Amino acid sequence: MPLGEIVANLEPAQSPGRKPYTGRFVSLNPVDPENDLEELYRNSHGTDTNTRLWTYMAYGPFSDPAAMKDWLRDCKSSTDPLFLTVRSNDLDQCVGIVSFLNINTGMRTLELGNIWYSPRVHHTQTNTETVYLMLSEAFDARGYRRVEWKCDALNARSRKAALRLGFSFEGIFRQHYIIKGRNRDTAWFAMLDCDWPEVKHNMEQWLYSASNQTSLTKLNQSLLRPPELKSPQKPVL
Repeated sequence: MPLGEIVANLEPAQSPGRKPYTGRFVSLNPVDPENDLEELYRNSHGTDTNTRLWTYMAYGPFSDPAAMKDWLRDCKSSTDPLFLTVRSNDLDQCVGIVSFLNINTGMRTLELGNIWYSPRVHHTQTNTETVYLMLSEAFDARGYRRVEWKCDALNARSRKAALRLGFSFEGIFRQHYIIKGRNRDTAWFAMLDCDWPEVKHNMEQWLYSASNQTSLTKLNQSLLRPPELKSPQKPVL
C-alpha cells in the first residue's frame, strides 16, 4: 500500500514569539488595549467603508470603544490565537490586527488569521510586509512545515490576497462554520516550507527593490499548486 514520504526531522516546532516584529513599513507588537484602542477604533469604525471591513470577521464592528477594549483585553490574554497589533510606520498609527492560530508544534503547522486592516492602508505594502514578517517567524525562526490561510469562500479580497502572497488553494470546506447567524463555507490555502524560499525572495523583491515593476501575483504564480496535485506514490514491496 502507498505510504507518505519519511519526515527526516521529527523535532517539534517552537511557538511563535509574543514579541515585536519590525519591518520597513510596519511594526507588529503584542496587543496593548490601553494604548492601541483609540487608534484601532478610529481607523476601523465611523464610516461605511470602515464598517465593511468587518463583513467576514467573526466579531465586530463594536458598538463603542469600551466593547472593543473588552475584546482587545481578551486578545492580550490569548495564546492561541496569539494576536499582534499592526502599526503603520508611515502613519505612526495602529491600523489593524493579525494573529498566529491553530498552532500545532508537534505537527509543525499553524495558521495566519484574524487579519484585518484599516481601509487607510489597503493597497499599500502593509499586508505584504506583515505576512512576510509572520512567515519569516514561522518558517525561518520556529521550524514550521506548513502555514495555512483560511477565509470565507465568499471573501474575494482575502482569496485574491492569499494567491498573491504565494498560498496555494486547496479546496472548500462546506458548511464549516456559522458566523453571525450565517453559513460560512471556508476556502483553504496553504504554503509549505519548500515553497517559502522562493516566496520569500519574491516578497523581498517586491517590497524592497526600487527597480522592481513586476506584480507579486505574477512573481508567485508559478509556485501555486493545483488543488488536485498529489505527491507521487511509490509502491511498497
